[in-house]
Amino acid sequence: MKRWPTQSSVLALLLAAILGALVSWLGFAIWFAWGDGQHQLLPAYLRPGVDAKTGALQAPLHFPNRESFHRALSQGLENVDLPSVAERAARQILPSVVHLRVELGQADAAKDEQSKANAGSGVIVKEDGTILTNFHVVASAAEGKLIISFADGSESEGSVIQVMLEKDLAIVRPAKIPDDLQPATLAGGAALQAGDQVVAVGFPFGIGPSVSAGVVSGLDREFRSPDGKRSLRGLIQFDAAANPGSSGGPLVNQRGEVVGIVTAILNPEKSRTFIGIGFATTMESAGSAMGLPRF
Repeated sequence: MKRWPTQSSVLALLLAAILGALVSWLGFAIWFAWGDGQHQLLPAYLRPGVDAKTGALQAPLHFPNRESFHRALSQGLENVDLPSVAERAARQILPSVVHLRVELGQADAAKDEQSKANAGSGVIVKEDGTILTNFHVVASAAEGKLIISFADGSESEGSVIQVMLEKDLAIVRPAKIPDDLQPATLAGGAALQAGDQVVAVGFPFGIGPSVSAGVVSGLDREFRSPDGKRSLRGLIQFDAAANPGSSGGPLVNQRGEVVGIVTAILNPEKSRTFIGIGFATTMESAGSAMGLPRF
């Protein structure tokens, strides 16, 4: 037969529980009032620290209201020299940008000028030195010698191993690569929006590597070359300065990830200089064309 607890045993258990609670509360009160309980219950950034020079306990930070907190934060940031978005992005991508030129073996100055036109930029996309660029940058490589200049100043001959004419893309493989080769980090453009900050890196007019910053002006744009020979779709429109020689260089987001390949500039005049409208092939398009992993 089941035995129920007696009234006296229930009262004893209840008194023991009350007494335990009182002792616990009293211990907490002593720890909080006379120990370091108050400090330990504060968030880490508000707890007092120890002065490294004097060993004295420093008072914790205290802000009477939200306005005083924001004012103190603003004053602190004024004394911190933070790098710009463009600087951080450029620092990440510059080691991966290369200069490409085709030497046609021509001697006179007039033909040298033509040789300068057979130059552009590229970006290293794999650890084996694989370079992604525009086809029109290396289109004349079969007539001469393709020279690749790396970020460390070294040079190597290269060969075109794959082209996608309809996307104006080409893959170049160098004969030798530097020991400290650094491939770029690639990213999809699905998260890009008009107004996002971007950086274009390349060799405009052979000068560089040059960095220019701007924003995404539009997405899913179409470009038709003045001679009607090229028509490209699904492009990123941007306003970071780009000029002849910038073609094939990377367009990167603010984290320094490649989101596109600079492909064309729009100028209704014949000067071939930048007036604020540039286009880049997305990495989704470049990746699918060249067999790179999807993002």
